[in-house]
Amino acid sequence: MTAQMPLPLGEQLCFTLYSANIAINRTYKPMLDEMGITYPQYLILSALSAEDGLTVGTIAERLALESSTVTPPVKRLEQAGLVQRERSKEDERQVHVRLTQAGHAMLARSCCLGETLLARSGMTPEAFTAFNRQLRTFIAALGTPGAHR
Repeated sequence: MTAQMPLPLGEQLCFTLYSANIAINRTYKPMLDEMGITYPQYLILSALSAEDGLTVGTIAERLALESSTVTPPVKRLEQAGLVQRERSKEDERQVHVRLTQAGHAMLARSCCLGETLLARSGMTPEAFTAFNRQLRTFIAALGTPGAHR
């Protein structure tokens, strides 16, 4: 019986997605550096743009991360004046995060990230949106938290 070999690396979906992630991060990095924020901080700001005042736990859930991973970049965003943290009056274990005026301005500046990605993709906006939807459906099928966002 012959052992079956995996597909060549370039034909494996996992490697293609991994490579896409690296390419996106390389595309975003100069723009994020210019804005003075990191990619994780950008993701946190983006989560808050959809619903301001989320708890650290909810942000972590939406990003498919642990709360302990989200807390340090949230603290750095607060030090930069982009968010405010506030303990819940009902449950002191919960910390709500709200965008400041500077945080809202940073989100407006960050629109260039998606615009640049779309432009470099060579896709139409409709094809780009459909591609993103397909990937989210695929991720959800694998049972990955945060895929529905």
